[in-house]
Amino acid sequence: MAHHDHPDHEVVEQFHPTSGRVTGWLTVVLAGAVVVAGLAYLDDGFPPWVLAAGLLVGVLAWAAMLRPALWATREHLVMRNLADTVHIRLAAVEEMAVRQVLAVRAADRRFVSTVVGRTWRKTLQSRHRPGGTDTGAALAPTEGMHYADFVENRLHDLVDTARSRAGVRPGSTEQLALPDAVRRQRDWLPVGLIAAAVVLLVVSFFL
Repeated sequence: MAHHDHPDHEVVEQFHPTSGRVTGWLTVVLAGAVVVAGLAYLDDGFPPWVLAAGLLVGVLAWAAMLRPALWATREHLVMRNLADTVHIRLAAVEEMAVRQVLAVRAADRRFVSTVVGRTWRKTLQSRHRPGGTDTGAALAPTEGMHYADFVENRLHDLVDTARSRAGVRPGSTEQLALPDAVRRQRDWLPVGLIAAAVVLLVVSFFL
C-alpha cells in the first residue's frame, strides 16, 4: 500500500477482513504443493495440466481472497479488489451498508467490497444504525460488538464528518456535483498473473 505525505492521503482506519483469509491461505498452500510436486515429478509423468491448474487456482485464491483490502483516508474510502482499486470520496457516498458484503453507492454507481461482511444469519439479525453524526462514536469495537457492526458505524462516522466538511447533504445536488467522486485504477499485476496462468493451462493440454 502506498503512503503519501499529504494528510488527506494518510490512512486513518485500516479494516480487517472478516472472512475468507484462512480458506484463501489453505488454497494457496495446497495449490503451491501441487505446483512443487508437478515441477519435481514432471519428467516422471506428472500431468502438465494438473500443474498448470494448480498454479491457476493458487493465483485466483490469492487475487480473490487474500489481495482484497479496505481502508479509509481523511477524504476517501479505498477498496482494493481482485483486479482494481477504487477510491471513493467519502463526502460523495450516498448510501452504504454492510450485509454479506460492504455495498457503497456513490456517483449513482454501486461498489462492493468482499473484505467486510456478515453471515446470512447476522445480516437478518442486524439492526439499523442509530441516527446522529457523533464522530466520536464507535472509534473502537466495544466488548461483544460484532466487527462488521464496528466497521459500518465507523464508516458512517467518517462519511458524516466528510459531508459536514464539504457542506453537502446525502442525495443533494451539491453532493452529486462533487468533483472526483470516484476514481478507479486497474491493477495489472493480478490481471497479468491470471492471464498467464490461463494461457499456461491451455498450452498444457497440448504437451
